[in-house]
Amino acid sequence: YPYVTSSNTVAGTAATGSGFGPLYLDEVLGLLKVYTTRVGAGPFPTELSDEQGKILAQRGHEFGSNTGRPRRCGWFDAVAMKRSAQINSFSSLCLTKLDILDTFETIKICVAYRCEGQIVTTPPLENEQLSLCEPIYEILPGWQQSTQGIQHWEDLPKNAQAYLTRIETLLAVPIALISTGAGREETIRLKALF
Repeated sequence: YPYVTSSNTVAGTAATGSGFGPLYLDEVLGLLKVYTTRVGAGPFPTELSDEQGKILAQRGHEFGSNTGRPRRCGWFDAVAMKRSAQINSFSSLCLTKLDILDTFETIKICVAYRCEGQIVTTPPLENEQLSLCEPIYEILPGWQQSTQGIQHWEDLPKNAQAYLTRIETLLAVPIALISTGAGREETIRLKALF
């Protein structure tokens, strides 16, 4: 926020929008893509302005639902997502679009930023500072095989499991759901939520 949607993006607004008090909320499920996207202008440290970014946009159908304009795409930004997990008090994660990464030989996760000569693991609060940050990546091997439609953790390629486990570790929030395709049934359920 504010470079993802015009909607309320903090879990606390669920109580306001639904009319239920916060004490009725038992779970805060963080819904995240396994890569990062943005709409419009604004700082985006992990943005890919190359062929890999185009592949993410094409494979992920990353086009605005109202405008049709392409979304900006980049590698997973654990720095930004840790802030989101903290602000929203995520109790578990739903990671979506795993199948979009199926073709990559290597996959990167941003684990820190280099900002004005310093390494930081939390995003600066001001946009001007964030625009000066460069991502520091961990590079993981890709799996280069289809994960589309997989419904069980043990059926995922080992490198896909390692990628997801690394995200879980970096965010310090357990994964409950993994989407492996656009269909409802294309989901791995690691925790009963509903």
